[in-house]
Amino acid sequence: MVIAIIGILAALLLPALARAKAQGQRAGCTNNLKQINLAVLLYAGDNHDMLPCVVNTVSDGFYTNSFQVVYKSLVKGYAGYNGPSSPQDKLFACPADTYFFNDWIPVNDAWHNQVYSDYSSYGYNGSGGETIILPDVLPDQTLFPGLYGWKLGAVVQPSLTALVTENPALYPFSWHEGKRLPCPPESRGTGVSDARNVVSFADGHVNYVKMYWNSDYLMATCWYNPPAGYDYKWSGN
Repeated sequence: MVIAIIGILAALLLPALARAKAQGQRAGCTNNLKQINLAVLLYAGDNHDMLPCVVNTVSDGFYTNSFQVVYKSLVKGYAGYNGPSSPQDKLFACPADTYFFNDWIPVNDAWHNQVYSDYSSYGYNGSGGETIILPDVLPDQTLFPGLYGWKLGAVVQPSLTALVTENPALYPFSWHEGKRLPCPPESRGTGVSDARNVVSFADGHVNYVKMYWNSDYLMATCWYNPPAGYDYKWSGN
């Protein structure tokens, strides 16, 4: 009888404990992005209001690594980190970071642990300076949206314009909801992902928002603005 009662109590408590753990991880990620966002704003303040600007790149693949990662080398000093990046850069590690992907296959390891990510769970909205050579682009689009070459004060809607996000927001999937990568080629045309991610904005606030993915285009979500009804955009205008 006692064992049965313990089993019932465990069944009732475990979901609550899991929810509490998830909320704690999301809160930790929110705090990380608040501090990283502040570091980006401080960088702009010391550079004539210019946001971090990574050297122009050519986008010939699904993920343009440079503008999502190199920002860290520009701003981490403002966040109190000096020297080479390492797995000890805990501010840049989302507590919920559980996997990355390679050739569309999720790998059960933290994105933050990968050397190519510069040991960061987060990506910067720094596109806009690339030359599109992908065969599958949005109609009438010549440049990706993003904050490449923008001054902070010129951003038209800073409370809606994403600055730094969790890396899954760019695809999108979600560490917090347990949503895996939704967009291998066979999922084309299946609709919108709406995976939720933690996003920081150009006005300094951080929010947990759903991300739009147009599955008609096998492209990162940051390569087009979402339709009405979403609480973010990528472009500064």
